Amino acid sequence: MLTAAGDGPTLPSVGAWWNDDERAALVALLRARPDGMKWPQIVAEVDSRSSALAFWNEQNPANLFDRGDDAAEIATARADIAGWGDLGFLTFLDDDYPAQLREIHDLPPVLFHRGKLLQDEIAVSVVGSRKASQQGLEAARSIAAGLVQRGITVVGGLASGIDTAAHVAALEAGGRTVAVIGTGIRKYYPAENRELQDQIATEGLLLSQFWPDAPPTKQTFPMRNTVMSGYGRATIVVEAGEHSGARIQARRAVSHARPVILTDMVVKVNKWAQELSDRPGVYVAKSTAEVMTYVEQVTARPADMLSLLRVAAG
Repeated sequence: MLTAAGDGPTLPSVGAWWNDDERAALVALLRARPDGMKWPQIVAEVDSRSSALAFWNEQNPANLFDRGDDAAEIATARADIAGWGDLGFLTFLDDDYPAQLREIHDLPPVLFHRGKLLQDEIAVSVVGSRKASQQGLEAARSIAAGLVQRGITVVGGLASGIDTAAHVAALEAGGRTVAVIGTGIRKYYPAENRELQDQIATEGLLLSQFWPDAPPTKQTFPMRNTVMSGYGRATIVVEAGEHSGARIQARRAVSHARPVILTDMVVKVNKWAQELSDRPGVYVAKSTAEVMTYVEQVTARPADMLSLLRVAAG
């Protein structure tokens, strides 16, 4: 059921057949990783069968001398899912799974959430350096406020610096913000954003693709950027360095056929931004007003914009 290269599963409403047994089988597969498969490979195999249980059974055929270990793994997964009852838990084949994430080839197979999920949400990521300048922080706040004025959700990674400034400005403006975090949803990182994380979970939406108690690692943050890119209709990079996580997200967004808006302060000091600025769907803005102009363009008709970007990307 996977569509053209670069796209993710585009399933219709999955219906009652995707049940707790299927969810347990998917969790067990993600943990067991048969034959060393990576999560995207497991997603593709499950999607092609429209069943995690069928794929699990193929990998673990029953026999008369089976010791029951396979059944125990499913039972453990089912018990864990029951223990996550205080959290929102979604698999990529659940109806409530964010539709925009199904459009990307490296979609997260599971999501944990706190807060309110909205269907057909118009969201834009605002990202940048943890060690931001005062100019960068002011720009992030101004951009976030401008998005709220246009009824657009502000997406960030809850990191220090630009992300935090954007989240706080969105809340102060009475808007909605979504935080995609690089840890399990029961963890707080960075520690100083504990109160902000709880506020976003209450007033907006908190998302994590990692098991609930997972700590932060070097790998989790680039994975978080992938989800942020897929969740938003565009990514705005306010201020960033040569090796910033914002650079990773900008490149992910291009691969996802999502528009990228770079401020001129990013392009002036970064080789990666200069190289990226010539790519289809990448815009360079010289002011907050120009950022907003581009935002209005790329969010006005997202389906048309997505088609144009895919054609331009070949």
